[in-house]
Amino acid sequence: MIQQQPDANNTPVFEQLWAITNELRQKVDARFELHPDPGTKDLHEYSNADGTVKGSLKTLSGNEIDWLVHSWLRNPERNFSAMRLTTWLKPHIRVPHLAFEFGMMPNLFFYIDYIPRTDLLTDLEYLDRYYEPVNQTYLTLQANPNLSLFTSKGVYMRLFRSPINPCYTCPVTEDNLALIRTVANEMLDRWLIWVNEAEPVPEDTRDSLAKRDLFLRRTSAERDPGNQMAVRMFGEELTNKLIRGLWGGDRTNS
Repeated sequence: MIQQQPDANNTPVFEQLWAITNELRQKVDARFELHPDPGTKDLHEYSNADGTVKGSLKTLSGNEIDWLVHSWLRNPERNFSAMRLTTWLKPHIRVPHLAFEFGMMPNLFFYIDYIPRTDLLTDLEYLDRYYEPVNQTYLTLQANPNLSLFTSKGVYMRLFRSPINPCYTCPVTEDNLALIRTVANEMLDRWLIWVNEAEPVPEDTRDSLAKRDLFLRRTSAERDPGNQMAVRMFGEELTNKLIRGLWGGDRTNS
Protein backbone atom coordinates (compact mmCIF):
# COMPACT_ATOMS: atom_id res chain seq x y z
CA MET A 1 0.00 0.00 0.00
CA ILE A 2 1.12 3.56 -0.75
CA GLN A 3 1.31 6.58 1.49
CA GLN A 4 -1.77 8.79 1.06
CA GLN A 5 -1.54 12.48 0.13
CA PRO A 6 -4.24 15.08 -0.56
CA ASP A 7 -4.96 16.47 -4.00
CA ALA A 8 -7.78 16.95 -6.48
CA ASN A 9 -9.72 14.11 -8.01
CA ASN A 10 -8.13 12.65 -11.16
CA THR A 11 -10.37 9.84 -12.37
CA PRO A 12 -8.92 9.63 -15.93
CA VAL A 13 -5.45 8.80 -14.59
CA PHE A 14 -6.85 6.12 -12.30
CA GLU A 15 -8.72 4.63 -15.24
CA GLN A 16 -5.58 4.58 -17.39
CA LEU A 17 -3.57 2.80 -14.69
CA TRP A 18 -6.38 0.31 -14.12
CA ALA A 19 -6.55 -0.29 -17.88
CA ILE A 20 -2.83 -1.15 -17.87
CA THR A 21 -3.40 -3.57 -15.01
CA ASN A 22 -6.29 -5.21 -16.83
CA GLU A 23 -4.25 -5.47 -20.02
CA LEU A 24 -1.59 -7.37 -18.09
CA ARG A 25 -4.22 -9.56 -16.46
CA GLN A 26 -5.64 -10.49 -19.87
CA LYS A 27 -2.23 -11.78 -20.96
CA VAL A 28 -1.99 -13.87 -17.81
CA ASP A 29 -5.51 -15.23 -18.35
CA ALA A 30 -4.62 -16.15 -21.92
CA ARG A 31 -1.69 -18.29 -20.71
CA PHE A 32 -3.00 -19.87 -17.50
CA GLU A 33 -6.15 -21.64 -16.40
CA LEU A 34 -7.35 -19.77 -13.29
CA HIS A 35 -10.26 -20.17 -10.89
CA PRO A 36 -11.55 -17.56 -8.39
CA ASP A 37 -11.03 -18.39 -4.75
CA PRO A 38 -14.29 -18.04 -2.75
CA GLY A 39 -12.31 -17.19 0.40
CA THR A 40 -12.04 -13.54 -0.66
CA LYS A 41 -15.50 -13.19 -2.22
CA ASP A 42 -16.62 -10.63 0.38
CA LEU A 43 -13.62 -8.44 -0.57
CA HIS A 44 -14.67 -8.02 -4.20
CA GLU A 45 -16.24 -4.74 -3.05
CA TYR A 46 -15.34 -3.06 0.24
CA SER A 47 -15.17 0.46 1.69
CA ASN A 48 -14.45 2.41 4.83
CA ALA A 49 -17.23 3.52 7.19
CA ASP A 50 -18.24 6.68 5.32
CA GLY A 51 -17.69 5.28 1.82
CA THR A 52 -14.96 7.75 0.85
CA VAL A 53 -12.41 4.97 0.31
CA LYS A 54 -13.40 1.98 -1.78
CA GLY A 55 -11.61 -1.04 -3.08
CA SER A 56 -11.73 -4.50 -4.59
CA LEU A 57 -9.55 -7.54 -3.97
CA LYS A 58 -9.94 -10.68 -6.07
CA THR A 59 -7.84 -13.82 -5.83
CA LEU A 60 -7.41 -16.79 -8.14
CA SER A 61 -5.39 -19.98 -8.39
CA GLY A 62 -4.81 -22.80 -10.85
CA ASN A 63 -2.63 -25.74 -11.83
CA GLU A 64 0.44 -23.57 -12.37
CA ILE A 65 -0.35 -20.49 -10.27
CA ASP A 66 -0.60 -20.87 -6.53
CA TRP A 67 -2.02 -17.41 -5.77
CA LEU A 68 -2.91 -14.43 -7.96
CA VAL A 69 -4.09 -11.13 -6.50
CA HIS A 70 -5.83 -8.51 -8.65
CA SER A 71 -6.90 -5.51 -6.61
CA TRP A 72 -7.48 -1.77 -6.43
CA LEU A 73 -7.97 0.77 -3.66
CA ARG A 74 -9.04 4.36 -4.13
CA ASN A 75 -9.91 7.62 -2.39
CA PRO A 76 -10.97 10.01 -5.21
CA GLU A 77 -11.26 13.02 -2.89
CA ARG A 78 -7.57 12.81 -2.04
CA ASN A 79 -6.36 11.62 -5.46
CA PHE A 80 -4.99 8.46 -3.91
CA SER A 81 -5.10 5.04 -5.50
CA ALA A 82 -3.22 1.75 -5.41
CA MET A 83 -3.65 -1.33 -7.53
CA ARG A 84 -1.77 -4.56 -7.92
CA LEU A 85 -1.43 -7.70 -9.94
CA THR A 86 0.79 -10.25 -8.22
CA THR A 87 1.30 -13.76 -9.55
CA TRP A 88 2.81 -16.45 -7.33
CA LEU A 89 3.76 -19.61 -9.18
CA LYS A 90 3.49 -23.13 -7.86
CA PRO A 91 6.72 -25.01 -7.05
CA HIS A 92 6.76 -27.07 -10.26
CA ILE A 93 9.20 -24.51 -11.70
CA ARG A 94 11.64 -21.99 -10.18
CA VAL A 95 10.83 -19.01 -12.38
CA PRO A 96 10.55 -15.84 -10.23
CA HIS A 97 7.13 -14.68 -9.14
CA LEU A 98 5.80 -11.52 -10.81
CA ALA A 99 4.59 -8.33 -9.13
CA PHE A 100 3.00 -5.15 -10.46
CA GLU A 101 1.85 -2.22 -8.32
CA PHE A 102 0.62 1.10 -9.73
CA GLY A 103 -1.04 4.10 -8.16
CA MET A 104 -1.20 7.82 -7.44
CA MET A 105 -0.10 9.61 -4.27
CA PRO A 106 -0.79 12.10 -5.98
CA ASN A 107 2.18 11.62 -8.35
CA LEU A 108 2.30 8.40 -10.31
CA PHE A 109 3.79 5.40 -8.55
CA PHE A 110 4.92 2.12 -10.08
CA TYR A 111 6.70 -0.97 -8.83
CA ILE A 112 7.47 -4.00 -10.99
CA ASP A 113 9.49 -6.98 -9.87
CA TYR A 114 10.57 -10.55 -10.40
CA ILE A 115 10.42 -11.96 -6.88
CA PRO A 116 13.40 -14.32 -6.38
CA ARG A 117 12.83 -17.89 -5.28
CA THR A 118 16.38 -18.48 -4.10
CA ASP A 119 19.31 -16.63 -2.52
CA LEU A 120 20.71 -14.43 -5.28
CA LEU A 121 23.96 -13.89 -3.39
CA THR A 122 24.86 -17.57 -3.69
CA ASP A 123 22.78 -18.90 -6.58
CA LEU A 124 24.71 -17.19 -9.37
CA GLU A 125 23.18 -19.30 -12.14
CA TYR A 126 19.73 -18.06 -11.12
CA LEU A 127 20.99 -14.48 -10.89
CA ASP A 128 22.54 -14.61 -14.34
CA ARG A 129 19.54 -16.30 -15.90
CA TYR A 130 16.73 -14.11 -14.60
CA TYR A 131 18.24 -10.82 -13.43
CA GLU A 132 21.30 -10.00 -15.51
CA PRO A 133 19.16 -9.73 -18.70
CA VAL A 134 17.04 -7.04 -17.02
CA ASN A 135 19.92 -5.03 -15.61
CA GLN A 136 20.14 -2.66 -18.57
CA THR A 137 16.43 -1.83 -18.28
CA TYR A 138 16.97 -1.06 -14.60
CA LEU A 139 19.96 1.19 -15.33
CA THR A 140 18.11 3.01 -18.12
CA LEU A 141 15.17 3.76 -15.84
CA GLN A 142 17.51 4.84 -13.06
CA ALA A 143 19.03 7.42 -15.42
CA ASN A 144 15.63 8.80 -16.43
CA PRO A 145 15.41 12.36 -15.00
CA ASN A 146 11.61 12.19 -14.88
CA LEU A 147 11.64 9.35 -12.35
CA SER A 148 12.23 9.65 -8.60
CA LEU A 149 13.28 6.57 -6.66
CA PHE A 150 10.67 5.38 -4.14
CA THR A 151 12.22 3.94 -0.98
CA SER A 152 10.07 1.91 1.39
CA LYS A 153 10.28 2.77 5.08
CA GLY A 154 10.26 -0.93 5.93
CA VAL A 155 13.58 -2.78 6.17
CA TYR A 156 11.98 -6.07 5.19
CA MET A 157 10.24 -4.55 2.18
CA ARG A 158 13.55 -3.15 0.91
CA LEU A 159 15.15 -6.56 1.39
CA PHE A 160 12.20 -8.28 -0.31
CA ARG A 161 12.73 -6.52 -3.63
CA SER A 162 15.08 -7.87 -6.26
CA PRO A 163 18.13 -5.89 -7.45
CA ILE A 164 16.46 -4.97 -10.79
CA ASN A 165 13.06 -3.78 -9.58
CA PRO A 166 11.76 -0.46 -10.96
CA CYS A 167 10.13 1.39 -8.04
CA TYR A 168 9.54 5.06 -8.80
CA THR A 169 7.28 8.06 -8.52
CA CYS A 170 6.93 10.54 -11.38
CA PRO A 171 4.73 13.41 -12.57
CA VAL A 172 1.39 12.57 -14.16
CA THR A 173 2.10 12.90 -17.88
CA GLU A 174 1.10 10.91 -20.94
CA ASP A 175 4.76 10.08 -21.57
CA ASN A 176 5.18 8.63 -18.09
CA LEU A 177 1.96 6.63 -18.36
CA ALA A 178 3.19 5.26 -21.70
CA LEU A 179 6.54 4.39 -20.10
CA ILE A 180 4.83 2.46 -17.32
CA ARG A 181 2.71 0.55 -19.82
CA THR A 182 5.71 -0.29 -22.02
CA VAL A 183 7.98 -1.48 -19.21
CA ALA A 184 5.20 -3.48 -17.57
CA ASN A 185 4.34 -5.32 -20.78
CA GLU A 186 8.01 -6.01 -21.50
CA MET A 187 8.46 -7.47 -18.02
CA LEU A 188 5.37 -9.65 -18.39
CA ASP A 189 6.21 -10.87 -21.90
CA ARG A 190 9.73 -11.84 -20.80
CA TRP A 191 8.32 -13.68 -17.77
CA LEU A 192 5.86 -15.65 -19.90
CA ILE A 193 8.75 -16.85 -22.07
CA TRP A 194 10.59 -17.98 -18.95
CA VAL A 195 7.54 -19.87 -17.75
CA ASN A 196 7.13 -21.63 -21.09
CA GLU A 197 10.80 -22.62 -21.25
CA ALA A 198 11.28 -23.58 -17.59
CA GLU A 199 12.59 -26.98 -16.54
CA PRO A 200 10.50 -28.85 -13.96
CA VAL A 201 11.64 -28.79 -10.35
CA PRO A 202 12.50 -32.22 -8.88
CA GLU A 203 9.61 -33.64 -6.87
CA ASP A 204 11.67 -33.97 -3.68
CA THR A 205 12.42 -30.21 -3.55
CA ARG A 206 8.96 -28.84 -4.30
CA ASP A 207 7.68 -28.88 -0.71
CA SER A 208 10.56 -26.76 0.57
CA LEU A 209 10.15 -24.31 -2.32
CA ALA A 210 6.41 -24.01 -1.64
CA LYS A 211 7.07 -23.31 2.05
CA ARG A 212 9.58 -20.61 1.16
CA ASP A 213 7.15 -19.03 -1.31
CA LEU A 214 4.36 -18.93 1.28
CA PHE A 215 6.67 -17.47 3.92
CA LEU A 216 7.70 -14.64 1.59
CA ARG A 217 4.12 -13.96 0.51
CA ARG A 218 2.78 -13.85 4.06
CA THR A 219 5.67 -11.91 5.57
CA SER A 220 5.72 -9.26 2.84
CA ALA A 221 1.97 -8.74 3.30
CA GLU A 222 2.13 -8.55 7.07
CA ARG A 223 5.22 -6.31 7.26
CA ASP A 224 4.14 -3.71 4.70
CA PRO A 225 4.45 -0.28 6.43
CA GLY A 226 1.33 0.82 4.51
CA ASN A 227 -0.77 -1.46 6.71
CA GLN A 228 -0.75 1.24 9.38
CA MET A 229 -2.52 3.62 7.01
CA ALA A 230 -5.01 0.89 6.14
CA VAL A 231 -5.90 0.47 9.81
CA ARG A 232 -6.66 4.19 10.04
CA MET A 233 -8.91 3.96 6.97
CA PHE A 234 -10.64 0.63 7.54
CA GLY A 235 -10.02 -0.46 11.13
CA GLU A 236 -8.06 -3.50 12.26
CA GLU A 237 -10.64 -6.18 11.41
CA LEU A 238 -11.01 -5.31 7.71
CA THR A 239 -7.30 -4.53 7.37
CA ASN A 240 -6.37 -7.94 8.75
CA LYS A 241 -8.78 -9.57 6.33
CA LEU A 242 -7.23 -7.67 3.42
CA ILE A 243 -3.76 -8.74 4.50
CA ARG A 244 -4.89 -12.37 4.68
CA GLY A 245 -6.33 -11.94 1.20
CA LEU A 246 -2.91 -10.91 -0.10
CA TRP A 247 -1.19 -14.07 1.11
CA GLY A 248 -4.05 -16.57 1.09
CA GLY A 249 -4.86 -16.87 4.77
CA ASP A 250 -8.55 -17.48 4.07
CA ARG A 251 -8.18 -19.46 0.85
CA THR A 252 -10.53 -22.35 0.14
CA ASN A 253 -8.89 -23.69 -3.07
CA SER A 254 -5.65 -25.64 -2.77
